[in-house]
Amino acid sequence: MLIGEYQHTVDAKGRMIVPAKFRDDLGLSFIITRGFDGCLFGYPAEQWAQIQEKLKQLPLSKKESRSFTRFFYSAATEVEIDKQGRVNIPQTLRDFAKLEKNCRVVGISDRIEIWSEARWLEFAESAEENFEELAENMIDFGF
Repeated sequence: MLIGEYQHTVDAKGRMIVPAKFRDDLGLSFIITRGFDGCLFGYPAEQWAQIQEKLKQLPLSKKESRSFTRFFYSAATEVEIDKQGRVNIPQTLRDFAKLEKNCRVVGISDRIEIWSEARWLEFAESAEENFEELAENMIDFGF
């Protein structure tokens, strides 16, 4: 299970160390793509296969479905973890997530999220301020 928050950096070549605790769950290679809220999503191969099956079920006749799948898939890339535990994040994805140097890698159960440190701190501050309200709204989902 992918859980926890880790501080890392992206070097000038776009390489980032994958937290050691995530490597077994992610495997030697995994998929990175655009996520929500300005971060990147990283999926282990088996989770990516499940997502692909769900996306195949979206109606091709709906413009929103076509737009979503195009945007989601167009930046998706398989990355390999090198011997130093690093992955190379493509420039397109670094630009999307505004990754420059400092970043946060967060485990979200079945995926990781890669955030610029500034965006993560902004999100975390807002979530902390509204945590009780967020928790109350989760009751509708059986939490």
